[in-house]
Amino acid sequence: MKGKKLFCILVTFILVLSVVSFAATHKLTRIGVNTFARIRGNVPTAEVMKTIAQNYAGDIKIGLDKVGQGDMYLPFIEQLKAATFVDKSIPVGDKFVWMFFRVNGKVQVWEDVEWAGQKPLDVFSFSVTKDNKVYEYVIPKPCGNIAFYKVSDLKVPPPPTTCDLVVSPAKANINEPITVDMTGTKNATAMDVEVFTAQGTKVGAHSFTPTAMKWQTTFDKPGEYVFKAKAVNADGVASTNLCQAKTYVNFPPVCKLWMSCLPCDDYVGRPITFDVSGSTDADGQIAKASFQITDEAGNVVDSFTKTEKPFVWEKVFKQAGKYTVSVIVFDDMGAASGAGDPCKLAFEVTQKRFFFLAEFGGLLARGTYTGYVFGRLGLLYSLAPDALDLIVRAGGAIPTPGAPWKFIWMADALLNLHLGDAAYIDGGLGYSSQEKLERKGGIDLIGAFGVNLFNNYTSAGSIFAEVRVPVITADRDWDNHHKLLLGFRYIF
Repeated sequence: MKGKKLFCILVTFILVLSVVSFAATHKLTRIGVNTFARIRGNVPTAEVMKTIAQNYAGDIKIGLDKVGQGDMYLPFIEQLKAATFVDKSIPVGDKFVWMFFRVNGKVQVWEDVEWAGQKPLDVFSFSVTKDNKVYEYVIPKPCGNIAFYKVSDLKVPPPPTTCDLVVSPAKANINEPITVDMTGTKNATAMDVEVFTAQGTKVGAHSFTPTAMKWQTTFDKPGEYVFKAKAVNADGVASTNLCQAKTYVNFPPVCKLWMSCLPCDDYVGRPITFDVSGSTDADGQIAKASFQITDEAGNVVDSFTKTEKPFVWEKVFKQAGKYTVSVIVFDDMGAASGAGDPCKLAFEVTQKRFFFLAEFGGLLARGTYTGYVFGRLGLLYSLAPDALDLIVRAGGAIPTPGAPWKFIWMADALLNLHLGDAAYIDGGLGYSSQEKLERKGGIDLIGAFGVNLFNNYTSAGSIFAEVRVPVITADRDWDNHHKLLLGFRYIF
């Protein structure tokens, strides 16, 4: 029994010692003793190292099978042939996962190998990619051993970014919104745009993100603007395609106003012309003109819009007063002329007060109501426009039967009272010469009623009925000296 117990203890000790020995880190203090591959020269070149894939392919497979990386054999061999070797220095104390070497012609493997030399180990490093992993292997110089250094995830470079820039509208007015759209950009993590004038002066910039790829801006000066954009991907690599757009900010039109009268004396009833045909637009044409008339209190009296050439408005004022005309012109982009344009004029329209007067018609002279044809000329002065006038006139009447009836001279002074726009009444004094030798001339009281046929403020026409009553004296009675007239009056 004691022998069996001692035997079990011995076996257990051997197993533990074996495990400890197997698990212990292999400290590598020198290189080049048991080389895996024979390499000529003390410091072989990278091209020489690549010959290992051809000359030792079988041994490499044995070694990879031993470390459980048999599935790495084919990619290892193929990629080693075209690998890019990088000079690298392994610090003292750094470890390898495993290393191939050769003892008595046979491939051996050490796992968990620590470089414990006196100085860093110079190696060639190359990588093998498989299943989105990057396996880094090293070959010490000047030794043909192969060691597995580390594995890392394959860093897949982000796809290149393509910049896309759309600016709309291509033409806009001052202070109208301009939309800058980079939603067509591909694979970008950041985007920037800079804005320049046509002369190259930078006037603005904006940064975009993948969640905010639109921006609006405005310009308060006309002209061409250039937008230059760039986009970068997750690695900070900028797009290489041209990413540029332009917009044009329309020049507003310039208004120029001409007026047919300044001053506008005696222009009530006469057409006044407002003309903005001389207005200009630097990059288009005038498409519309909007006129507005206000009175002295600022109330809008009238307005007018013209949408075709010539841009002229002919306006007749029916009342005297102080007015202001304001005009805004619009170009074919809808831009309006600025407030500083010389298209606002103050003016005064006065009404004509002195007029010539002409009258003619028929007259009946009392007695037998003998017929006459009369005609008179005179002056009319407006005491209160459209309300009360003073008329002085003179003329004569020719009897149609002839003798013994005589030519009659008449001279009058009247007040003319307007009854609105349609009618009027006259009243005043006049003088009539004798109708016959046996009659006397003298002072008459005059009354008349008239109806307007037309009135354009500079001229008017009406028909009227008039009664001339003698101021009764011993020589002039009612029966023989009153007269009835029916005639046409023309004022001009």
